[in-house]
Amino acid sequence: MNKEVVILNKERNVSLTVYLLEVGGEFHMITKRPLVLILPGGGYQFCSDREADPVAMPYLKAGYHVAILRYSVTAHADWPNPLQDYEQAVEFLKAKEQEWHIFGDKIAVIGFSAGGHLAAAAATMAKNRPAAAILCYAVVGEDVKGCSPTAPDTICEVDGQTPPCFLFHTRNDNIVSVMNAIKFMEALTEHDISFESHIYSHGPHGVSTCDTSVLARAAHISPRVGNWVPDSIGWLREVLGEFDDQQEELLEPVVKAHLSADDERCLSVDCTMGRVLSNPKGAEILQAAMKKSGTSENPVLQMGEMSPEMKKTVSRMLVRDALGFIQIDESALRDLDAQLRQIFNI
Repeated sequence: MNKEVVILNKERNVSLTVYLLEVGGEFHMITKRPLVLILPGGGYQFCSDREADPVAMPYLKAGYHVAILRYSVTAHADWPNPLQDYEQAVEFLKAKEQEWHIFGDKIAVIGFSAGGHLAAAAATMAKNRPAAAILCYAVVGEDVKGCSPTAPDTICEVDGQTPPCFLFHTRNDNIVSVMNAIKFMEALTEHDISFESHIYSHGPHGVSTCDTSVLARAAHISPRVGNWVPDSIGWLREVLGEFDDQQEELLEPVVKAHLSADDERCLSVDCTMGRVLSNPKGAEILQAAMKKSGTSENPVLQMGEMSPEMKKTVSRMLVRDALGFIQIDESALRDLDAQLRQIFNI
C-alpha cells in the first residue's frame, strides 16, 4: 500500500491523504479499484482524526482505495469553501485515474456529522457528484446553521440526480437529531432514489467505527451500532459493483440508482404504473396485454374505480409488480416489456 499526502489549498490548510492499494501481480484480476473519499466531522471547526484513518482501514481491507479530505474549517468554513474543496479533491483524483488505478466513475463519499453535511452537499449540489454517499449521523437540514451559518440545507437540494445513499444514525443522538436522517430519507423517497438506512436504538453522537480504539468502553451504546461498517461495505458492493475474478471491470451493480425505470429513455415493465398509464401509447399496449391475458377486468387494476389512496399506491407500483400481483404469466410479461421498450419515455 502506498500513501500520498497532497496539499490542495495551503492558505486554508486543505489536504488530501490518499491510501492506494496494489493492483496486478498477485491481484491479477484487479487493474483498477473504486475509491472511498472520507469527510471527517467536527462541526466545521476541525476535522476529527477519530473519523479519518480509523474509518479508512475497513474500506482498505475490503479492497477500496481510500482518500481523506481535510476541508476548510473555522475561519475558512464559509460556504461554498468546503464544497469547493470537495470538487477540487475529486477533480484531482480523476486526473490521477490512470496513474493511481482508480475507477473515476466509482468514487463514493462518506461523511460524519458536519462532514456528513458536506457529503450530502456533494451528493445533491456538486458538479462532480459521487457514485454513492454514506451519511453517518449527518447534519443535513437547517440544524447545520448551528455550526456553519452559511451552510445550506441539503434536504431541499435532493433531486433525481442524487446518487444512492446509505444512512446511519442513533435514535437518541442529542447533538444531531435523528430527524435529519428521517427527513433526508423522505426526500430520497420522493425522488425515487435508492437508499439503505439503519437507525439504532441508542448511542451517542460521534461514534465513528464504534470499536474501543475510538470509543470509550463506558459509552452507553447499542452493541449493534458497529454493524454499520460491514453493512455499508456490503451496500457499496451492491451499488458500485462487485470485484470479478473473470474480468477486469466490476460486475454490474445489483441495486440501481432509482427504484423504477421512470427516468430511462424508453418505457419498460420496470417503470411505474403511473408512468406507463400516463403515456397514451404505453397505456394502450398495457391494456391490450391485460385483455389478452384475461386480467383486464381484475379489480386490482381498475384505476377508475379505486379510492384516491389506492390509486396513488397502484400508480407507484412497478408494472412487473402490479401484474405479478394478479399472476400474469412470465411469457406475457416478457412480450409486454419488449413492446414497451419501443416507446420513448416522455
